Amino acid sequence: MVEGRGVQSIEVGGRLLRALVDVGQPAMLRDLAGAAGLTPAQAHAYLLSYRKIGLVEQDEVSGRYALGPFALEIGLVRMRGADPLRMASKAAAEFAADMGLMVTIAVWGTHGPTIIQVQESTRAIHVNLRAGSVYTITGTATGQLFAAFMPAAQIRPLLEEELRGTGGTERKVGRATSEGRLERDIAAIRTLGYSTTEGVPVPGINAISAPVFDHTGQMQLAITAIGNEGTLDCGPESAQAAAVLALSRRLSSELGHQNPERAAPVSAPRRGRPRAPADAAEAPRRSRTA
Repeated sequence: MVEGRGVQSIEVGGRLLRALVDVGQPAMLRDLAGAAGLTPAQAHAYLLSYRKIGLVEQDEVSGRYALGPFALEIGLVRMRGADPLRMASKAAAEFAADMGLMVTIAVWGTHGPTIIQVQESTRAIHVNLRAGSVYTITGTATGQLFAAFMPAAQIRPLLEEELRGTGGTERKVGRATSEGRLERDIAAIRTLGYSTTEGVPVPGINAISAPVFDHTGQMQLAITAIGNEGTLDCGPESAQAAAVLALSRRLSSELGHQNPERAAPVSAPRRGRPRAPADAAEAPRRSRTA
């Protein structure tokens, strides 16, 4: 879509609002002006207008500016109208096309981590993933991702079933491992902010998975990119890992989640074939999916 000419003054004023959001707390005029690339006099004129409509408020004692009640109303309307699955579906389709990778969206369902959508790759990837497939918690990266970021009380009942080999675990994707290994993987995932696997359970298939959070900090879904080992790099300084993490953060931001930027992503230490957690672990073995 070709964008028409906008209103420059609104765009300039938007830089002030962005500065208020980025600062995250009441700020002085000079600091906001500097962050927005304006002179204090220019910034003051915009802030005065914003105060009149309730978009900004000023503390009478300190003189600091903060977002006002109208800004809160705007935010609440935006959050009520946000559809995480619709946004994720569109973003996953675009990402799959741009990167040449398979992309899956998974949510926490009644029986555990469950695929709700699969975006196929333009390249041949010898795995067969379907909406409705349920992953083990300990044996897949998506499962481990939910275990790392969902409330423990929510994970525990299904985790205990899985470790006992009950609850239909034999029909789930990915071989269950152990609680001890899960704890180690969770520690790595929380440090990295995402999970990866190389060649597990399908040889030659790699995957990178990252979480999407809402405005309350609750994990809503997992975005997983899957590709052949020669296509999807899970190693240190991986551009694809950075891209998957950037996608999940963008979706989280659109849902109102605020999280300080982490350092550039690095992969977890190698432990044999699987890397930190497992997530091409999402992909069933070919013998199971033929």
